[in-house]
Parts: sequence; structure tokens; C-alpha cells
Amino acid sequence: MGTTVFERQQPPQSVIDDSLRSTAFGVFWLDDVERPAHPPLRGSVHADLVIVGGGYTGLWTAIRAKERDPERRVVLLEASRVAWAASGRNGGFCEASLTHGHENGVNRWPEEIDRLEEMGLENLDGIAQTIARYGMDTDFERTGQMAVAVEPHQVEWYRGEADFLDRDAVQAEVHSETFLAGSWDREGCAMVHPAKLGLELARVATDLGVEIHERTLVRGIEGDGSSAITLITDGGRVTADAVALGTNVFPSLLKRNRLMTVPVYDYVLMTEPLSDAQLASIGWSNRQGLADSANQFHYYRLTADNRILFGGYDAIYHYGGKVRPEYEDRMESHRRLASHFFTTFPQLAGLSFTHRWAGAIDSSSRFCAFFGTARKGRVAYATGFTGLGVGAARFAADVMLDKLAGEETERTALKMVREKPVPFPPEPAAAIGINLVRAAMNQADHRDGKRNLFLKTLDALGMGFDS
Repeated sequence: MGTTVFERQQPPQSVIDDSLRSTAFGVFWLDDVERPAHPPLRGSVHADLVIVGGGYTGLWTAIRAKERDPERRVVLLEASRVAWAASGRNGGFCEASLTHGHENGVNRWPEEIDRLEEMGLENLDGIAQTIARYGMDTDFERTGQMAVAVEPHQVEWYRGEADFLDRDAVQAEVHSETFLAGSWDREGCAMVHPAKLGLELARVATDLGVEIHERTLVRGIEGDGSSAITLITDGGRVTADAVALGTNVFPSLLKRNRLMTVPVYDYVLMTEPLSDAQLASIGWSNRQGLADSANQFHYYRLTADNRILFGGYDAIYHYGGKVRPEYEDRMESHRRLASHFFTTFPQLAGLSFTHRWAGAIDSSSRFCAFFGTARKGRVAYATGFTGLGVGAARFAADVMLDKLAGEETERTALKMVREKPVPFPPEPAAAIGINLVRAAMNQADHRDGKRNLFLKTLDALGMGFDS
């Protein structure tokens, strides 16, 4: 098999060691904000709508519910802190795509893909409008995203596209000798500060009258849907006419969904702010998000103060499918990222990383969110975003609210919304299968992108792994 550019052009070990010498293990975004506290739930309350989960999905559901009906009593329960998990530690790519990219969408729902992409852009417009309407401080920049080829065989994937950029055009945007070609979607992605977005959504929600309770773990759900549903917590209970579940990667309160997602850990580095000279050495004046085109890909973007976030490549599944803090501290992955960073930008040798962290992604076999109801339509859920939930969470909120209201809408009529993904098998088959897929995808990156029979079979079965 061949080698990748990150194997052929490795930086000196001293450069990697120096860059990580004083790196803090912690999430830059969360360290960069002050988080107001919301009290835990105590006692028993009744609500019109109770939401479980204080990330983007839950917060958007709360806001959209109050915008539909300002008199509705909405209570949101968060086990830890608002936006502390995936919503506070992602890359900040707020993408229009609802299907994890055009290729995944067109392969699964070819008859709907044009409208799905229109609805995705409408959703992203809606996010921008909400940010403006409520004066939200989120570092929102609609700069678009540029996909780049870093291996010769990847160049052909972009040739012929309307927004194709050859090597000179890509280099004019961002100077890295690893960039051979690409394409720039100028409208379909915005950059945000993830934690600021989460906290501002919480602020807007409370301003609209939503009652948020942090450090309130929901232990169970009672009721068959014939009457109101009750959620049991350590400090009390909430009885509600309707329930929206936005628990993301964490175990679902509904047994039917326990095998529908698996937690896959993604790793991230954040640099110190670049000097003017360092920034000039790489260009990047249009500040678009970047992602390379391998199966094991990297994503990178600039922050408001001109740091570079560099993440991706390793996607680690741990046997048993648990979400555990100790899985986030994986120096092997962070060292690999540092090596790949300086292969991409050797002119930045000497730059230090201030933060390293990781987070669990709620991966579904179809690579994008799925939706449904339970308990005679009184409980709605949305999960399985597979790393692209920053923008799609707002769309998911509207789907859940439509379903809870019993409304037939264009959203609920979509085949993409009505269908469910293929569940993952129980252990030990899950670990064996996922790690075989990871090995096969790595092999494909070393074989000019050629997928083996195993991956092709999974594609035919609708198990994804093609984005």
C-alpha cells in the first residue's frame, strides 16, 4: 500500500514536543466563557413541555416552542451544565447540510435531495436571523467551507464541479503545500463559537420564559402516553403533556434507541493566537472553514482571535459503547494531530497549542440525525447527528415540535424524517465491526481511495461510512 502525505512529510519530533509542552487538557471554548448557573430541580412541577438535554437540540426546541406559543410552560432538564458536552466542544462548523453532505444525502434520498438542501439553507438562514433578532454574541461568520484534496487521487473528485479550485486557486486562499485542489462552498457553512452559541441560546430561552434546571439527571420516564408523562429525577419530578428528548450521545430514556447510536471519540487541538506575520504566512484572509478529503479527515478553522482549531482524523470507539471522561485524554491522538498540523503548516513551526480535548459523537449508521415518537406521540426524539448537529439541531427541534403537535408538515413528510437507520449490533459484534470499518477506511486512504469489499457491502446495506 502507498503512504499518505502525513506519513511522507512528518515534522521533527522536537517541533511536536515543543508545541505540546505547556498544553492544557481542557476545552478552549468552555474556558473562554463565563457560564451562569441554573438551579437544580427540587420538588414536583407540571409543564406543558419538558425537554431533556441542555445542548443545541434541547435549547433550540425550547426557543422554537416558546416562539410558537409564548404561553406554553417549558421546562428544560440538563444532567450537568448547559452546552458542556458536544455543544460546547465541537469545531464550530454550523453547516447547512441536514444529511451529512450531498453525497450521503443523494445516495439515500435521491428524490428528496434538492429540497433537503434547500431546507438546509433555509435552516441556516433561520439560525442567522435568530442570532440577529436576539442580539446573540456567538462569533457567527458565514464564511463557507473549503474542501481540499491532499492526495493526487482526490483531485479528480472535485474536477468538474462548478466551484472547483485548482492548486493555484487553493494556494491563493490558504497556503499549504499539502493542498492540491478543492472546492469552496461559500454559502453552506458558518463558523461559530460553540460555547457562546450554547450559552446565548440558553439566555434567549430564559428570556422567553423557559425554566432551565442544571445538574438534574433524569433517572426514568413513566407513563404509557394515555395521559401526561412523568420524568423522575434525583431532586423531584416533572409531569408534562409532551416530552422532547435531546440527549445526543448519552443513553436514551427509550430502550428502542439504545442500539441506534454509538459514541465515537473525536480529538481536537487549539493553537495560541497567531501573530500577524504567522497569519500572513498562511493567508486564509477569507477565514473559511477547511476540511480535507480523506476517509480519516481533518477539519480546521480560525477563531475570532486568530487561533487555529485543528481536529479530526482519529475516531475512536471503546468496547461497550460507554461515555467516560477518561476516554478524552488520549495523548497518542493529540500527538498525531500535532504532527499532521505541522505537516500542513510547516511555516508555523514554533507555534504552541494552548488546549487539547476530545468529545463523544453520537454516530448513527446513516451518518445524520433520525427522528421519532413514543408513548402514543407524547414523547419525541432526535439524535444520531454524527458530528454535524450544530446547524441541524434547529431543524431537529422543529421536527420534534411538529410531531408532538400531531401536525403533518413538509418536514414530517420527508422520507429522511420518516425512516430510521440500521441499528448497531450488541457487543462484542459492535466493537469488532466498528474497528474493522475503521481499519478498512484507513486502508482505502492508502489505496487511492479504493474501498474494499467489506466497505462496499456495508454501503449496499445502508450502513453509511461513505461521507
